[in-house]
Amino acid sequence: MGSKGAYRYHWQSHNVKHSGVDDMVLLSKITESSIVENLKKRYMDDYIFTYIGSVLISVNPFKQMPYFGEKEVEMYQGAAQYENPPHIYALADSMYRNMIIDRENQCVIISGESGAGKTVAAKYIMSYVSRVSGGGPKVQHVKDIILQSNPLLEAFGNAKTVRNNNSSRFGKYFEIQFSPGGEPDGGKISNFLLEKSRVVMRNPGERSFHIFYQLIEGASPEQKQSLGITSMDYYYYLSLSGSYKVDDIDDKRDFQETLHAMNVIGIFSEEQTLVLQIVAGILNLGNISFKEVGNYAAVESEEFLAFPAYLLGINQDRLKEKLTSRQMDSKWGGKSESIHVTLNVEQACYTRDALAKALHARVFDFLVDSINKAMEKDHEEYNIGVLDIYGFEIFQKNGFEQFCINFVNEKLQQIFIELTLKAEQEEYVQEGIRWTPIEYFNNKIVCDLIESKVNPPGIMSILDDVCATMHAVGEGADQTLLQKLQMQIGSHEHFNSWNQGFIIHHYAGKVSYDMDGFCERNRDVLFMDLIELMQSSELPFIKSLFPENLQADKKGRPTTAGSKIKKQANDLVSTLMKCTPHYIRCIKPNETKKPKDWEESRVKHQVEYLGLKENIRVRRAGYAYRRVFQKFLQRYPIS
Repeated sequence: MGSKGAYRYHWQSHNVKHSGVDDMVLLSKITESSIVENLKKRYMDDYIFTYIGSVLISVNPFKQMPYFGEKEVEMYQGAAQYENPPHIYALADSMYRNMIIDRENQCVIISGESGAGKTVAAKYIMSYVSRVSGGGPKVQHVKDIILQSNPLLEAFGNAKTVRNNNSSRFGKYFEIQFSPGGEPDGGKISNFLLEKSRVVMRNPGERSFHIFYQLIEGASPEQKQSLGITSMDYYYYLSLSGSYKVDDIDDKRDFQETLHAMNVIGIFSEEQTLVLQIVAGILNLGNISFKEVGNYAAVESEEFLAFPAYLLGINQDRLKEKLTSRQMDSKWGGKSESIHVTLNVEQACYTRDALAKALHARVFDFLVDSINKAMEKDHEEYNIGVLDIYGFEIFQKNGFEQFCINFVNEKLQQIFIELTLKAEQEEYVQEGIRWTPIEYFNNKIVCDLIESKVNPPGIMSILDDVCATMHAVGEGADQTLLQKLQMQIGSHEHFNSWNQGFIIHHYAGKVSYDMDGFCERNRDVLFMDLIELMQSSELPFIKSLFPENLQADKKGRPTTAGSKIKKQANDLVSTLMKCTPHYIRCIKPNETKKPKDWEESRVKHQVEYLGLKENIRVRRAGYAYRRVFQKFLQRYPIS
């Protein structure tokens, strides 16, 4: 113990003097203000971590912190929680030890709004586990893949938003699988709802996915030549939001990291070239524009067709035909025939954008599959799951994506309530301990409002019904949806409507959703024509991204984006419920993304909706540190 103990003691003694309490169960008075005050004091002294019992609160410092080195890894390894200052390594260590000692799967649920630091927290957990677990060359290979999957998925799935320069625009649950000896020897990623609409539209001041800028900044002269890369403002899709550079992002350097990550994962030069060719192909598709010729759309300038067609390995005339017209199946008097329908300019733009979004989403899925194949193991033993999912979002204009993102967050909040506030109190009652119930807001009512199937149906069911009955989704569908919502759930206490949409009173506040495009995005159909077009590519790799069997797919009600995310969210909840859960609650201290800047009212709002006060109360009123009797017995038997 020697010098390590002395170092521990020294750091703590100096810590206690200045910076509030490091476990808020010890606060002398429990009010929202005293919680905020304690977090502020610690934050200003560069202590970004604070506990509530075993829950870790992490405040985004917006700068590199010095205490994530080898020294700290050593310090937290195998140490008890209260021996050292609060740290994410302590939580990671306790997950890892619990898994080995109790032989139980563990998971960590990282929550907080956009820009609160969830992705960085997930990376620290993964790197800590990788550093403290043993293993030979095979295990080292799995560790490399676990760590390299981050930059790769971030390149294709993260973007600068108004709230966060490196915002995850997809959710992921990463399971690190272990051998009985505690060596990471496999893994699996499940990904949720990539926000593919970002490829073709976004708020002013935001960027599309990082990879587009990385390619333009980082491509070699040969790549620039073969992919026809020019300046960023040349590409319509990138010029839409007028934001190209980000202060703390070096796109050129990150591009090299993306390529390195592909190599580690086993995507080698030929496939890498094809992936980048699709990225360039998407940018060039965006430059195809249309003009009105007698009510129909025609390609404005044919020369813009040649290059995307060449990059995607498809025939230029076929591309033109599929962007400006499509085949519709019609049933007439028992006979079905195919009709050739010409599109107007708006429909042609929609078709072009649908193709661009589909290409990006399919490449993303290919990358996730490649990572999973590289880590696959034939049977599962124990695992640690890390959930890093987009935070709660409230923008100026919130659309279908925000609705889905906020629904998933609502579900995660429900797990937190179930397991920390509800279960905890029930446990005390069962144990016959005198107990005064602590009031808290149970958000099950909001989850039901969104996902309930019957009586009254939830928003998602009503949305799916409207999408199933409206064939041509145009202006009308969104308005019909709004009327049905008003009729069926208009009186719900967490629901209001306005002339262009509806408002949900979420656990984290009221969010107003704009109906525009809701039905369209929920239906999320890729026309058969576009699938056929991509299946005609002479590049086998591109063909393989569109494996649909078109004959078989014509029957049955297609799955909607809403029902897909609902199923994913519920599957995720049941996976998490089978693990021993750990929580990191991330807090965003300001909107300026600058260190030491503290916006009191913002932090107070987050402390309120994260239910930290109730969490401390429940923790304090009961036993903050305890162990299940059976586990206690197993660990400390008198032999």
